[in-house]
Amino acid sequence: MCGFAGYLSPDGTIAEQVLTRMSQALAHRGPDDSGLWYDNAAGIGFAHRRLAVVDLSPAGHQPMTSCSRRYTLVFNGEIYNHLALRAQLESAGNASIWRGRSDTETLLACFDAWGIEAAVKKSIGAFAFAVWDKQRRQLTLGRDRFGEKPLYYGWQGQGQQKAFLFGSELKALREHPSFERNINRGALSLQCRHSYIPAPYSIYHGIAKLRPGCLLTVSAPQPDAREVIYWSVVHAVESGVAKPYAGNAEQAVEDLEILLKKAVHQQMAADVPLGAFLSGGVDSSLVVALMQAQAGRPVKTFSIGFYEDGFNEAVHAKAVAQHLGTDHTELYVTAEQAMAVIPRLPNLYDEPFADSSQIPTFLVAQLAKQQVTVALSGDAGDELFCGYNRYLMTANLWHKIARLPLALRRLLAKGLVSLPPDKWNALARMLPVNKSVPPVNWGDKLHKGADLLSNQTVDELYSHFITHWMDTTSLVIDGSSPPALINEVPALPALNDIQRMMALDCMTYLPDSILVKVDRAAMAVALETRVPFLDHRVVEFAWQLPQSLKLRDHQSKWILRQILYRHVPKALIERPKMGFGVPIGDWLRGPLREWAEALLDETRLRQEGFFYPAPVRQKWQEHLSGRRNWQYLLWDVLMFQAWLEAQ
Repeated sequence: MCGFAGYLSPDGTIAEQVLTRMSQALAHRGPDDSGLWYDNAAGIGFAHRRLAVVDLSPAGHQPMTSCSRRYTLVFNGEIYNHLALRAQLESAGNASIWRGRSDTETLLACFDAWGIEAAVKKSIGAFAFAVWDKQRRQLTLGRDRFGEKPLYYGWQGQGQQKAFLFGSELKALREHPSFERNINRGALSLQCRHSYIPAPYSIYHGIAKLRPGCLLTVSAPQPDAREVIYWSVVHAVESGVAKPYAGNAEQAVEDLEILLKKAVHQQMAADVPLGAFLSGGVDSSLVVALMQAQAGRPVKTFSIGFYEDGFNEAVHAKAVAQHLGTDHTELYVTAEQAMAVIPRLPNLYDEPFADSSQIPTFLVAQLAKQQVTVALSGDAGDELFCGYNRYLMTANLWHKIARLPLALRRLLAKGLVSLPPDKWNALARMLPVNKSVPPVNWGDKLHKGADLLSNQTVDELYSHFITHWMDTTSLVIDGSSPPALINEVPALPALNDIQRMMALDCMTYLPDSILVKVDRAAMAVALETRVPFLDHRVVEFAWQLPQSLKLRDHQSKWILRQILYRHVPKALIERPKMGFGVPIGDWLRGPLREWAEALLDETRLRQEGFFYPAPVRQKWQEHLSGRRNWQYLLWDVLMFQAWLEAQ
């Protein structure tokens, strides 16, 4: 994995010192090597930072030019089937003498032989790239099918200063003198709704994220970029449902294990030390089990532990590691160590990002980097195999409330909110309770439940579950949420309710939140991450499987569990699902209170002019009092405030 940046200048001026600054901004992504390339006659320049993983020799240096001299490429990521592509080129007589063993060189040869789009369609991997076509004098940006690797772009500046900027992270684009720091209030509204900014938006006006599975072509004579979709989740979902798997459950388990083994095997290819994150849950345990089954030595595994009850999975990870015989490393961190990460978050994520599991994700990446350069993860198992509790919870709740007429539900909701939360809590304390059960904030739960009763469809109900600030027009000054896929879901009529929830998460939450979180946290310490579940062959097969193989007898990820039980005893796996998080709500009332109070100060909010102070201060006071739990909504605002302060 690496980082790259560059720009296209219509006036034909490329400044080497600007490229150098853009490169230096990405040094954390590629500490092993750096390179610049520019063509003033064409007005194009590239900067690259290399994290050497495959072919550590100078033959892998970038930017790299193809043998035909037509294409010059900067590339971030891995092409897992690049050796097979080389063999295909050689058998067709399309390969010249190879200079090295890098997948970058392979990809360039594929461009020469088949063209850019055809080559990308043949590639299995996680990547982002920029390639200059000398013959057509045009720039093409490309991103992998799921958006594992980031890529930003956009026109900035006016007149002779106008330039098309692109790069792996926003911090590189900000080094260009034409960069305009105009904050996009619509994107801020989206971030407050969902905790992240979904593609194609970024926090800045004029700068976009290239959407997963897309190629984008631009040139100085034709500044309007042309986007081509070469692969999409929607098509994979619709095709899978239209042509369902024809075998029985036993055959499906066998076929899926074969596919996953192949994906894991390909992603274990590296010329540097390699390991895996291990939480002890189904997904990461299965990835590690399949790694260990194909490894000649103990696989290095890593987990983070917390001393707080309800947040510690390390004991389960250790048990799985001992059974599989991995070389396991765990680190228990204190609340103080975890909170020490918070000041680094604005720089790590480059734009507001408010999933608090970003903290343990960075800590486990930092731990792994001490021993390895590449780490495999179990991400995407939940979205593909029905792992989130909210899927079944939403479906069950809708089944119950849909029986009541909408007018009656709205009347009931009005009654529930007629009493403030502290009054409901007082009534609840009058009821006999089991003293061994932790206290429940019934007032908070009843008020949140009242909001759910007015939804008119199951899709609306699910959207409610995954939305933080419902009305951002009363929160963000001059802000309203622009059109976004997460708010305008494709119809997908062939899918049932739960399948639509899973498909929505695959299209939005997975690429824009989960993969962003992992990439930035890991690359901050120059650690490459790989996700075997996102091999597109696995994804396409998963969507062919009937729902009964994913959710059976109220048990999620049934088919994954059947594979895992071949490697790990059932007793080590079966337990309630635990999120990878930290007790942000308690910290905000305790050790983070002073930090949060400064960022949420009413005078400060008014002076900065992004948030209406009243709703922010109300939720802050309710949270501090314990009447309500607004940790997620407050973290959304705090992460923007911390990011703004760091600019």
